[in-house]
Amino acid sequence: MSISAASSEPETPPGPSKARQTLLRRLADVVCLPASRINAFERSVTGDLLVELLRQASTEERRRVAARLAPLAEIPDSLARLLLRDEPSVAAPLIEQCASLTDVDLIGCARDAGIEHRLLIAERRGLSEVVTETLLSFGEEAVIEAVLKNSSARLAQSAVEGVVAMSRRSRGLCASLLRRPELRPSGAYVMFWWCGPDERRIVLQRFAVSREVLQDSVEDLFAQAAAEGWADPVTRKALQFIERRQRNRAAIDKSPYSGLEAAVAAAGQGMTRELVGEIGYLSGIKPLTSAKIMGDAGGEALAILCKATGLSRLDLQTLWRAMRRPEATADGEIHPDWERVQITYEMLAVDRAQTVLRYWNWSLSSALTPELLRAIREGEEDLVDEYSAPERAAMLALAENFGR
Repeated sequence: MSISAASSEPETPPGPSKARQTLLRRLADVVCLPASRINAFERSVTGDLLVELLRQASTEERRRVAARLAPLAEIPDSLARLLLRDEPSVAAPLIEQCASLTDVDLIGCARDAGIEHRLLIAERRGLSEVVTETLLSFGEEAVIEAVLKNSSARLAQSAVEGVVAMSRRSRGLCASLLRRPELRPSGAYVMFWWCGPDERRIVLQRFAVSREVLQDSVEDLFAQAAAEGWADPVTRKALQFIERRQRNRAAIDKSPYSGLEAAVAAAGQGMTRELVGEIGYLSGIKPLTSAKIMGDAGGEALAILCKATGLSRLDLQTLWRAMRRPEATADGEIHPDWERVQITYEMLAVDRAQTVLRYWNWSLSSALTPELLRAIREGEEDLVDEYSAPERAAMLALAENFGR
């Protein structure tokens, strides 16, 4: 090759000198010295020098330094900031192993770096509420899923409520969310509307709680509230949620039907909007709640209504047919939806079914106000913190009914 031909080729920049590589290792060794050998100021100055060298170091060299520093009880701030925001392979040893990282370190990394870093943080042991709330705030389904699966992570209730709202659109989150100890019945009951069959079974098995303790504690208040003419609407609603009786006796007296069974039998001849409302009134729930139950795609809500109100298996079948739902497949086998609905009816105790039904009624009707209806129609989920638990449940459960 001629000299002129060689000079026209681009020059390859020289690699780092052996002296620089050795200096990099030596400075890392100094930073790692125990407190008995180096004070905090000396460690900080050494860390600043190491930062300058690392800016020009290769990815593998930076990764080795990060792995060397991971076991330390104290890492200079400038060094931690640089490495935590480096490529994921460099930041990983610190995120996964360094116990001395603070919440501030992790939150800063989550905000300044990318989704790969947030995934690494999401899998770190012992995450605090402030860190998980930061991770969840990005709305990244993969990161949220990783946080939910991290059994050692702690979640604030506000963060859990945010994930419940997100699960309506990202239904893959439902299964992991239902396993979280922070999830409360209010969140599970509203998730029921968009959960799949397996997740619905978990909701009913884990969260369909008894109201026996509540009933025993306020038993004497029913007579007192009645003597006052049920003048306090807040007390009336709370006691209606707690009481043992599900059917509405006053509605039966005003109904054109002799009872709930008669209304169900009439529905068997043809379901109408009026009958949906009438069945709701006789069942002790509002027409809106009744309509939501009758329109439930999975059908389990219908089983809950029948069990809570004391309707028989035959009544359940009558309503199922009235809604024109299939009982058998083309092969003559029992339809899986109908089989699942019957199992739901059998597995639930009356009191627990009533708890679920009454919470639905409370959240889907009693909590609705003109302001909340407007928020549902306009999709103002960013204002969700301004509403109570039942109002938030109504906003989520009814959003799809308003064309969203």
